Amino acid sequence: MIFKKSKFLYKYILFIGLTCGFLASGNAQNEPLYTQYMYNIGSFNPGYVGSTENPEIIGLYRAQWISLPGAPRNIRLGANIPFANEKMGVGFNVINDQIGPTSQTYIDVAYSYQFNVSENTKLSFGMDVGGSFLNVDFSKGTFENPGERFEGANIKNFYLNVGAGLFLYGGDTWYLGASIPNFLTDGVYDDDVASVIEGKTQFNFIGGYVFDLSENIQFKPAFLINYISGAPVNTNISTNFLINDRFTLGASYRLSNAISALAGYQIGNGTYVGYSYDYNTNGLGQFNSGSHELILKFYLGREGSSRERGSNNKKLKGKPKQIDSPRFF
Repeated sequence: MIFKKSKFLYKYILFIGLTCGFLASGNAQNEPLYTQYMYNIGSFNPGYVGSTENPEIIGLYRAQWISLPGAPRNIRLGANIPFANEKMGVGFNVINDQIGPTSQTYIDVAYSYQFNVSENTKLSFGMDVGGSFLNVDFSKGTFENPGERFEGANIKNFYLNVGAGLFLYGGDTWYLGASIPNFLTDGVYDDDVASVIEGKTQFNFIGGYVFDLSENIQFKPAFLINYISGAPVNTNISTNFLINDRFTLGASYRLSNAISALAGYQIGNGTYVGYSYDYNTNGLGQFNSGSHELILKFYLGREGSSRERGSNNKKLKGKPKQIDSPRFF
């Protein structure tokens, strides 16, 4: 393949090299990478889907490594729906992940069941079942000879996916979770595409704690850790402030990878919009203009502010308070 412009060729080769390293290091995760993971837990932990106080619908768009040809783009549509019995819940995800000539669409349905560990603590167990549709078209690109094509350039395959997760939380104060997005570790790519990654199980670990700094300000540090055997551990650490039950401001650091700024606004009681910007701190930073991520959440049947609901819930003796999902969880 010969590209017309040497500058484009340089960037493309650089991108392919970095992408192969990205995949080989285990970061070609079953779950796409998110900066606003603290507002998007249901996408990678099915144990979360029944723990929300009200049904919620989430839309997310992520544009990674702006100005780098073929860089990842990700779109997610999901829902978390708790049952009235406060024990079970269902959820679903439709995620499209694009990188270079590869497009992959994930579809799954999740179910969770939770029970009381103590008066104010619940443990939720969840499973999800679905699959991914992989489409690879290596004919994409700018060619010196327009008629040039690769044999078998168009590849379309389907891969079954089964995952599970645990989510432990205490009211609206803290949470811990662990999940495995896929037990079927045959890898995403087969011999027709290329054995880019070896099939290995991925583990996700999350946690967060909410501190009341004042009547109108809450502070929540949180973390997300992704682990695949034989690959570097991917560690995300974030801090977020909630101001007047409306504004969220925060920062995040992905170790040896990127720093991020986050902001969000609660529009009434039923809608939240959030935005984040990533700047790479590794060598990739000089070749792109950062990454953008936008999230939009709708809360169905939500009434009152978090503090109003908290006061009402505290009056119900022996009944654990649900997570204040429209805020930090």
